[in-house]
Amino acid sequence: MNKRSFFIVGKHAVLGALKNPNRKILRVFLTEESKKNIYRENQNLLKDVKIYYKNKKELDRYTGKENILHQGYVAEIENLESLTIKEFIKNKTNLTFACLDNVTDPRNIGSIIRSAASFNIDGIIVKERNFPDESKLMYKSASGCMEHINIFKVSNINTTLKFLREKNFWIYGFEARSKKNFSEVEWNGNNILLFGSEGSGIKKHTEKYTDFLVRIEINENIESLNISNSAAIVFHHIMKRKK
Repeated sequence: MNKRSFFIVGKHAVLGALKNPNRKILRVFLTEESKKNIYRENQNLLKDVKIYYKNKKELDRYTGKENILHQGYVAEIENLESLTIKEFIKNKTNLTFACLDNVTDPRNIGSIIRSAASFNIDGIIVKERNFPDESKLMYKSASGCMEHINIFKVSNINTTLKFLREKNFWIYGFEARSKKNFSEVEWNGNNILLFGSEGSGIKKHTEKYTDFLVRIEINENIESLNISNSAAIVFHHIMKRKK
């Protein structure tokens, strides 16, 4: 059975896909300028790929009404093979996963993916139904990092957290009302970093599956940080602690 294909746009998103040997690329659409840029960097990236040359206006139609800059790069691709978290964690220790509880904004998700890949987070757990896995905006925001992070799409976040607790993972929920600063945690062993939705935070029922609630200390006159900024701060701190 053939997978459904979809389009991504943007220089880093398309180049990232071209560099990933596990990514199936059906077609690439380039302007003359973007073709020259690829050939200057690595002409082998276009080996065995169907290439179509278009002008900027022709490529604009692939961005639709999303108002995304394609930069002269468009590709038709298929999703990577799905990973199961159960198989991934076998015989591994000292793992750190981010878990997104009802986070739905493609730009935020893409930015979180970019930060997670940059700071060596082992994977991101998302609810399959809420994950915009064919979003041009998410791929553009991830800036090529979709190719460098494990995405675990699960049917039920709570069931997954329960399973991971039984496998010796500590679940840390990030909530502004918590009294404990996340930087006070040692971050040893296996950990889950649970982030709630952009508006309402972690769902009450999901919070029951956390071991600890922690917060990021910010100016008391500021209500909150954007979720992607929060995630980047946490990921960077944990990477430094683990080193």
